[in-house]
Amino acid sequence: MYNKSLGVYKKNSLEAELSVADPHKVIQLLMQGFLERVAQAKGAIERSDYQLKSDRISSANAILNGLKDSLDMSQGEISERLFSLYEYMGERLLDASVKMEVSPLDESMKLMLMIKESWDKIPDQEKQKAYTIRQSLGDL
Repeated sequence: MYNKSLGVYKKNSLEAELSVADPHKVIQLLMQGFLERVAQAKGAIERSDYQLKSDRISSANAILNGLKDSLDMSQGEISERLFSLYEYMGERLLDASVKMEVSPLDESMKLMLMIKESWDKIPDQEKQKAYTIRQSLGDL
C-alpha cells in the first residue's frame, strides 16, 4: 500500500512540476526520468524481474523519443550529435533488454549523466535568451 501511495504522490508531484516548468526544466526532468527508469531496469535485470525490466526500458525509450523530438534540428551539429547519441542509447537499451545484461544500461546512464551535467550548467541568462527567441518565433 505504501509503494502505491508513494507512486501516486510522485506522479502527481511530477505532473505539477511539469505544468509550471520552463522548457529547460522540462528537459532536465526528462533526463532525470530517463536515469531513474534505467536504474530501475538495472535492478529488475539483477532480480530477474522480466516484466519490470521490460516496462522500465520501454519507458526509458519513450523518454529518449521525447528528448529527440525536443531537439531543434535547425541548430546544426549539436542537435545532430545529440540525436545520434540518443539513438545510440536506445540501441544500448535494446541490447540490455535482449541480452539481460546491465553493462549497456550503465553505459547509457553514464552518457546521459554527461549530457545532463552540461545541460544543468547552462547559465540562467542563456536560458532566458533562448526562451525569448523561441517565444518570438512562436515555438512556445
